[in-house]
Amino acid sequence: MQKSIKRNIFVAATYAAVLLLGLLLGQNYAEEQGSNQKKTFSSLGSNGNSDKLQYLIQLISENYVDNISIDTVQDEAIEHVVSRLDPFSTFLRPNQVLAKQETLEGSFDGIGVEYFRLKDTLLVVGMVSAGPAEKSGMRIGDRILKIGNKDLAGKKVPEAEIEKLIRGKKGTAVLISIQRDGRTLVNPLKVIRDQVNVTSLDASYMIAPKTAYIKIRRFGHKTADEFKQSLIDMRKSGAQDLILDLRNNGGGFVHTAIDLAGQFFKEKRLLMYTEGANEQRQDYYSEKPGEFGDGRVVILINESTASASEILSGALQDLDRATVVGRRSYGKGLVQEQFDFSDGSAVNLTVARYYTPLGRCIQRKYSRANFDAAKYMTGFDLWTLDTEFRQKEMFTTSKGKLVFGGGGILPDVNIPIDTNETSAKYREIFHSNAIEEFVYDRFTKHLPAYSIENFISGYHLPAAEFNLFITFLNAQKRISVNASEAKSLHDLIQSDIEALVGRYYFGREAYYKIKNRRDKFIEIGLKSLGYQMPKV
Repeated sequence: MQKSIKRNIFVAATYAAVLLLGLLLGQNYAEEQGSNQKKTFSSLGSNGNSDKLQYLIQLISENYVDNISIDTVQDEAIEHVVSRLDPFSTFLRPNQVLAKQETLEGSFDGIGVEYFRLKDTLLVVGMVSAGPAEKSGMRIGDRILKIGNKDLAGKKVPEAEIEKLIRGKKGTAVLISIQRDGRTLVNPLKVIRDQVNVTSLDASYMIAPKTAYIKIRRFGHKTADEFKQSLIDMRKSGAQDLILDLRNNGGGFVHTAIDLAGQFFKEKRLLMYTEGANEQRQDYYSEKPGEFGDGRVVILINESTASASEILSGALQDLDRATVVGRRSYGKGLVQEQFDFSDGSAVNLTVARYYTPLGRCIQRKYSRANFDAAKYMTGFDLWTLDTEFRQKEMFTTSKGKLVFGGGGILPDVNIPIDTNETSAKYREIFHSNAIEEFVYDRFTKHLPAYSIENFISGYHLPAAEFNLFITFLNAQKRISVNASEAKSLHDLIQSDIEALVGRYYFGREAYYKIKNRRDKFIEIGLKSLGYQMPKV
């Protein structure tokens, strides 16, 4: 199957290269994209014309009047062809392949520091525990003035350049000049780059006396092991039920989702299957008794829950193993397989579709018409032009519960969209980084004199600070917020500020512990398990 697909990719890419080169030679691109396109591809595959096209590319390379980078044109040609197939087939250049690998592997070579650009200064706002930066003596709140020989203070150095300065081969050293508490350290810190491991679990803690809470950011290579260990630890703390938060989880490795799903069953069960025109049906089962085979489970999803997250949610919903709470998921049910090129680039090609145990296709409906119309759009809106939900695709679980097909996972308990959260004003505030600027400028002068437990249970943003934030928006960010808007957005913004302060002082998990105090999804999830939301 792979050999055939690779040959098709080569043929399609060669054809597209000729089209794009034709543009350079003054040919009419529109004519080449006309009604005979399918026939042309067919003749290329059956009559061996790929040799002829290769010869044409060689002629252009050796004889054309201007110098042309054939490698660049071929890359653009491949990218063009693949972009015309489906929403998720993509061409990745070498740097993109590496970035994807690092994200899913959960590790990279660097110093393990997170920073925020505050008034043209890099403020350290997070560090990997026991990572290179922490070992060198760097602290949260330090301001980075210089990396190596590159001055950063007061200069707008591009993010890509900063990353190059920080990243590097394991074992190499980098000198970083620091300002701490308003004073520049006499000697720069010598940081030895090392492999930095980042967990894929955003939070894992007991949210109620007998209920564990786990939030998964992505499905990487180590996620299943991290998840299992977290379950074991919380079982020891008395966890009998679980709230699994998959909101804004865009997926990752399929085998990881299968491993996680298997943790919820005592016996062998079909968890999903895949099938495609060139891919025979392949079934995926749970392999052995899972770590959480008998506890009650609630899964939280939203419109940004996609791919591997939908596989897990759909399997547990179909098999009556979980109550799914939230909003209809994204609807990405196409299987990609990566095919590598010799230069380090790769094609992620869709080879099959995902199906839940009951036979629901996860992929949301899309068409060539809305594919073309949406190509200039970005984000979630790209594949929601067709919002029709085909409720005629109904399935019944073994316990008589109705579940629906038509793309995505429709939750058992639906939570309406918060109009404040989706309002244009809140989105403007959120994307302006105003909350981060306000918090890091006002709340990072001194460490708190109380513990994380006291902070999470008792800290609330004073009304005066909220009013100062609104003034900050109007005066410094030039975002006009009237009294009515401030009132309607108060709780949402207050929660954001409190959570970010907690994250700065106590780490990533504190952020979610604080956000969850007023979270409607959490409230409904706990209620479905018979618990009441703690008062704040």
